[in-house]
Amino acid sequence: MRGCFRAWIGGPESLGCVQRPWGRDPRGRAPHHGASGWLTPVRWRRAAGGARQNDVNAAPRVLRVCVRCRPRRSPPWDRAWQFVRTFAVVMDNSAKEAEAVALLAEADRKVKNSQSFFSGLFGGSSKIEEACEIYARAANMFKMAKNWSAAGNAFCQAAQLHLQLQSKHDAATSFVDAGNAFKKADPQEAINCLMRAIEIYTDMGRFTIAAKHHTSIAEIYETELVDIEKAIAHYEQSADYYKGEESNSSANKCLLKVAGYAAQLEQYQKAIDIYEQVGTSAMDSPLLKYSAKDYFFKAALCHFCIDMLNAKLAVQKYEELFPAFSDSRECKLVKKLLDAHEEQNVDSYTESVKEYDSISRLDQWLTTMLLRIKKTIQGEEEDLR
Repeated sequence: MRGCFRAWIGGPESLGCVQRPWGRDPRGRAPHHGASGWLTPVRWRRAAGGARQNDVNAAPRVLRVCVRCRPRRSPPWDRAWQFVRTFAVVMDNSAKEAEAVALLAEADRKVKNSQSFFSGLFGGSSKIEEACEIYARAANMFKMAKNWSAAGNAFCQAAQLHLQLQSKHDAATSFVDAGNAFKKADPQEAINCLMRAIEIYTDMGRFTIAAKHHTSIAEIYETELVDIEKAIAHYEQSADYYKGEESNSSANKCLLKVAGYAAQLEQYQKAIDIYEQVGTSAMDSPLLKYSAKDYFFKAALCHFCIDMLNAKLAVQKYEELFPAFSDSRECKLVKKLLDAHEEQNVDSYTESVKEYDSISRLDQWLTTMLLRIKKTIQGEEEDLR
């Protein structure tokens, strides 16, 4: 066997080395390094198994590997090294979680003591402040141990105490921290915590921060809970707050999200109004005017989904409003699609889309809209037959 393991096992009273006479190595050599012995993978597993059964409240075990005798890489040793790493992580997380539980108990005691008669007379609020700090420390220890629900609950307890102390900003910050922790374990509880934070921020007049957290809630509904209607509602609320604070760029980002989802839900007029609004505002900005054609293109496709005549009139309006749109590939594509639709020529429609896609890749939204328009041509063909 090439190499050796050296293990220090620190107990509650000391993190120093402890003599563990584990015998000689397979070649008959005595264990070196003084405080450690040769460990075969089997012996190491036995030692690790015994360590797992020890009290989790004991001081964390400190595992080391002898660098000078580091084994050469081979399949059996790879498995042994993997076991060592996994065991070290498990023990480390257990120790952190045990420390967090102890901190929670300490914070609970301080809260309980602050409610006594004499504490109310002599500095009860200071004990609550100390409890807030301890709850936050416990929450961070739970985060390090990846116990996200426990971390979120600890942050919530800290937030409640901050409210009791009339410290609104600290309470809102703790609710946001709780929401970020719950995102990884309980999305609905994360939303509840963020909503509590939003209530505090709006009461304080911090609408930009409230808008940011409405966006976070919308993203949770998008990705985790898949409730598009509620995601739209929170994006709209976020846009309203941003507009009130003159953060028009951030507001437009939220509105474009609303428009994209509204079109997918076949709320075409709502999407058209937003795309036209954002496109018109982009025309006035030297940096954003080149993106105006994309917004007018999407608005034209939404018109197309409603009615071909509406789409024709819309394209004419956009060309008059923004002359650069006439020379864009997007405008030319819409005109080709209108001609193909008028001729009821599915092949021409498909070829025009392929030609555009060969230069500018279609995203999921554009693909969905173009397929819906194509189905209207196929449907009319079947009606004629």
